[in-house]
Amino acid sequence: MRQIAEPQRLRALCEEQRAQHRRVGLVPTMGFLHEGHLSLVRRARGLADFVVVTIFVNPTQFSPSEDLDRYPNDLIGDLAKLEAVGADCVFVPTRDAIYPAGFSSHVMVEGLTDVLCGASRGPGHFQGVCTVVTKLLNMVGPCSAVFGEKDYQQLRVIQRMAQDLDLPVEVVGAPTVREPDGLALSSRNAYLSPDQRQAATCLYRALQAVRARIERGGGTLSAAEAIGLAREIIEAAPEARIDYVDVRHAHTLEPLETVVVGQTVLALAVFVGRTRLIDNLTL
Repeated sequence: MRQIAEPQRLRALCEEQRAQHRRVGLVPTMGFLHEGHLSLVRRARGLADFVVVTIFVNPTQFSPSEDLDRYPNDLIGDLAKLEAVGADCVFVPTRDAIYPAGFSSHVMVEGLTDVLCGASRGPGHFQGVCTVVTKLLNMVGPCSAVFGEKDYQQLRVIQRMAQDLDLPVEVVGAPTVREPDGLALSSRNAYLSPDQRQAATCLYRALQAVRARIERGGGTLSAAEAIGLAREIIEAAPEARIDYVDVRHAHTLEPLETVVVGQTVLALAVFVGRTRLIDNLTL
């Protein structure tokens, strides 16, 4: 497994692979890898012959009040996990390599970024995500890029961006990986105390309660009822504070008044203590 830090070397390496008629896969991450990330690498391995994983904590997607300075990291552990799962190349750039002096260009997707995490974390969040992902895609070139469905809005935004900009990339979603009790795997779970970790299961319990209500009702439920049920469960959990609970169209992220089975996503963002967790369920 190769470890490189220079964008020019990454581009040359991927071009060399394609010249040999080998398909390239890409998995962008911010490091502190867990089984959810590794499942993305396995998915990329099924789509490509040469898999690149990037590790870069992108400063431009964090607001001043967020956890950039304390975001967890374990590069040595990450490299061992990636080698074990069969990654071919790990790109670990410096901040200056991604944002050199004088950098002043940005990428933004309108509409899809105005709601949910875009409204909660501010307009700079998805501008930062889209800009860094565009740069990584340009460095790698034509590829299959895999993103987790846990970050549902991010996946939809990147798919729209790639389509609108005619990027030579296939953006692939991969299912959320969960703990046995349903908590979605996240690097930020490391922030949780034991009691908070237990309370954090309220996100999954809320999602499952809405799913069960829909099944009992024969597939019919209003958005208000779905949101109300989810909020009731989350608000009963200690140290849980709702950022948002919303029902949206699964592709356009437009608001819905009624759950449409197969076309609706229930999206949650909840603070447990100081830790912000997200989850979702396509209904």
